[in-house]
Amino acid sequence: MQTKAQQAGHDFSTGPYIERDSKGNETYWETSTGYWQKREYDRKGNETYFEDSNGYWAKREYDAKGNETYCETSNGYWEKREYDAKGNEINYESGKKSLKKVAQ
Repeated sequence: MQTKAQQAGHDFSTGPYIERDSKGNETYWETSTGYWQKREYDRKGNETYFEDSNGYWAKREYDAKGNETYCETSNGYWEKREYDAKGNEINYESGKKSLKKVAQ
């Protein structure tokens, strides 16, 4: 299967292959070695999803003011934050989820 850069016929002598959304946010980045990163954003430009060719991913959520309220990664780690009206962090929790699948 071809990578996006290969499909586009990108010449890596000019640098990495990069795609951006209509707001200029980098949504895809690839090197000549085939390593790539994908990103997704919310309407405010906050990164909500990251994934790379090594299998790592991270999902993020934000409050209305753009403060990160939740992050979960493919490593099983999570972080949860709460903020006061001024945007000061007032509560922080973190942990590791089990990556073992539950038998059905």
